Amino acid sequence: MSTEAGAGLPAGFHLLGQSASTAAAPVDALFTAMVVLCGSVALAVCVLITAFCVRYRQGSTAERSRPKRSLTWLEVAWTLTPLLIFVGIYAWAARDYLRLYRPPAEALPVAVVAKQWMWKLQHRNGRREINELHVPLGQPVLLRMSSQDAIHSFYVPAFRLKQDVLPGRITALWFTATQLGEFRLFCAEYCGSEHSHMIGRIVVMRPDDFSRWLAEGPAQPSLAQYGFALFRQLGCSGCHAAGSTVHAPLLDGLPGRAVHLQDGRTVVADDNYLRDSILLPRKDVAAGFEPLMPSFAGQVSEEDIQALIAWLHATNGDKP
Repeated sequence: MSTEAGAGLPAGFHLLGQSASTAAAPVDALFTAMVVLCGSVALAVCVLITAFCVRYRQGSTAERSRPKRSLTWLEVAWTLTPLLIFVGIYAWAARDYLRLYRPPAEALPVAVVAKQWMWKLQHRNGRREINELHVPLGQPVLLRMSSQDAIHSFYVPAFRLKQDVLPGRITALWFTATQLGEFRLFCAEYCGSEHSHMIGRIVVMRPDDFSRWLAEGPAQPSLAQYGFALFRQLGCSGCHAAGSTVHAPLLDGLPGRAVHLQDGRTVVADDNYLRDSILLPRKDVAAGFEPLMPSFAGQVSEEDIQALIAWLHATNGDKP
């Protein structure tokens, strides 16, 4: 067996597993800090227990006649020191967590639909994949994910990423791959009898190779183009188009915009607001409009909803 020079370890050995995304290093650093901290505390407690057991054992000459009843400085120290340490760790973890849910503007969007028992993925130009995701090296990728049936969980150990994929909701996750190669994709949430077979792979390619691969797929409408075709096919343009005689909200530039509602609340038009507006139009009615829009629940699939949302993002100047 080959070993790393001077290390005495097998080639390719990784203490915390292979690290292949920009999210991996911060997660590994936080995990290592927690292990070192908790291990140090456990070791200190064991040392103190052993020392006290030896010093104050039965028959020892240790002084016991005048025990100190109060050591205020010690009580303050053992209360504030752990508090400050763990508040600091919380802030560190919260910073890294929030970073995972703030994708860069240039991230490549990929629509992901989980179903028993496969991953269905579609790139912005319309190219589809099942249980595989090809991505370029060093470029951010944004996954917009929804489930067709049960709760699933998108898990790539080498990327240190795991995100639940829920029915009735769109969740997002972004990453930047830092190594070429193939990396295992799992469903980390029990989702039925064939759960263990719901596996796939992430294929990281050089940017020029990825561009060629993306262009070589069968010709088909992009996500945004398909979404616009659905928008017209379902009759949405009859009310929401700029020239419509029906009093309905205009949709251009809607994603990410603040929306004032009839009940006085203000919400941000994120992906879940857009989804609910299609399937549950009476849930959050825009101020100044009557709740006249019919529900399209049962008429559109998860892929259709992702395409409609991609088209709405395209009207906002975002990448479709």
